[in-house]
Amino acid sequence: MAFFESMLTLLLVAIVFLQFSRRFRIPYPTMLSLAGVIVAAVPWAPEIAIDPDLALALLVAPVLFDAAYDLPPRTLRRNWMPLLSLAAIAVVLTAAAVAVVGVTMAGLPIAAAVALGAIVAPPDAAAATAMLDRFALPRQTYVVLKGESLLNDAVALLIFSAAVTAAASPTLFTGALAELALAVPGGLILGYLLGRLYMVVGLKLAGTLGGTLLEFVATFGTWIIAERLHLSAILAIVVYAMVIARYMPERQTARHRIHSYSVWEAAVFLLNVLAFLLMGLQARQIVLDLDPGRLNFAVTFATAVFATVIAVRLAWVLFYNRAINFLAARGRAKQAAPTFATSLLAGWCGMRGLVTLATALALPIDFPDRDIILLSALAVVLGTLIVQGLTLGSLIRFLNFEPDTSLDRDLARARVALIDAALAELAGGEDESTRILRDVYTSERKIAADGKHPREVSKLDKQRRNVIVAKRAKLAAMRRAGEIDDDVFHMLEQELDWAELGALPPGRDEIVES
Repeated sequence: MAFFESMLTLLLVAIVFLQFSRRFRIPYPTMLSLAGVIVAAVPWAPEIAIDPDLALALLVAPVLFDAAYDLPPRTLRRNWMPLLSLAAIAVVLTAAAVAVVGVTMAGLPIAAAVALGAIVAPPDAAAATAMLDRFALPRQTYVVLKGESLLNDAVALLIFSAAVTAAASPTLFTGALAELALAVPGGLILGYLLGRLYMVVGLKLAGTLGGTLLEFVATFGTWIIAERLHLSAILAIVVYAMVIARYMPERQTARHRIHSYSVWEAAVFLLNVLAFLLMGLQARQIVLDLDPGRLNFAVTFATAVFATVIAVRLAWVLFYNRAINFLAARGRAKQAAPTFATSLLAGWCGMRGLVTLATALALPIDFPDRDIILLSALAVVLGTLIVQGLTLGSLIRFLNFEPDTSLDRDLARARVALIDAALAELAGGEDESTRILRDVYTSERKIAADGKHPREVSKLDKQRRNVIVAKRAKLAAMRRAGEIDDDVFHMLEQELDWAELGALPPGRDEIVES
């Protein structure tokens, strides 16, 4: 009950803090981190522990699924070089640098130091995109920064798993490497097979509450089955999500998609809240149990880890920028070289978040120097979210990027193609309703060809929204007067909701914190 009360308290504090997040353009994970610290600092905060295996399955599996669902394979192919640079090389370099600091400064065992490096290495895309969505950035930069999250999480978690195995029993580490050689391809195959299986079962339940529950059961089930078979649960989830993202949306109804997306947005957000609360509570207990001398050392060491994490990513990204520009000047680069401004932005977008918290919580209770590692992980998360998160907006304004209109052009071209398909379907019809609809689409085509969204400037859609407002007022009045029962009210209310969604301009129907 104490944990539940703390959870509700954190949710309340988070809701209040999120109002400041939107008003002052601060990434919402930054506010969640502050809320978690505040709740953990109250005198009555309970001592809560979470099973390490449960921490990974509960907190990481849905996040990996969500990230993989939004990253199609063609994006990986098109941006393989910058993604490899950020997701593999930067993560490995960060983990190695932190491991060196851990061994030399804190005397950590090598396996424990590598585990710490893997924990703090992967940046959190949610923290970055929460801020980047509010600025007009180069499209390529935005795609790469959002896409790196999936790959760097996978790389870091693989390093983390190997380090934990080595720390548990160095003699088993050689066998673990051989097992990993089978786990990687096995995880890929398992993820593909379970994704295809979900396509069969999920389509039969699409549009039902059972279908929504199945999405979570299948996601967690994929992770657990892979773990039971000693396959890579990380890669299984990634491939499983990519298979579903490639084929499922074309076969879902609009109602099911809207409902599914909103549920996943809320679930991932709630997992962020839970992770910050659990981490804050565990850090609080560690601070209370440490003697002053060790606590002072832990704070100093955590500060060193935080500085190392920021410096390594920034140094590597800027080095990559110079190397690619050097190759491009000699005609050897296959992709366009990034500008110094975009590389500086990418280097500063290194906020850590949910995956770092979850992997830290997944450390076994008897893991060497677990207290120091947990405090360091929390310091890196708080430090990057506060220092980088609060300054990212100012950096973007200072860099003053040139407007990138490629997305708007592609959207306009695709909208015109869709309207042309609608006009082709209506061709030849001479009844009154067909002529009216054809006139509407002809008008919308002219608007779309100018690069605007029809619902933004269409007088017809504005009138539709005004009519819906009038209908809602009348419906509410009829309910208050007792002219209709609540079942009739809710059915008509739902019809008006769908009609309003169809008449809203783009962006007006999105969840604000997403």
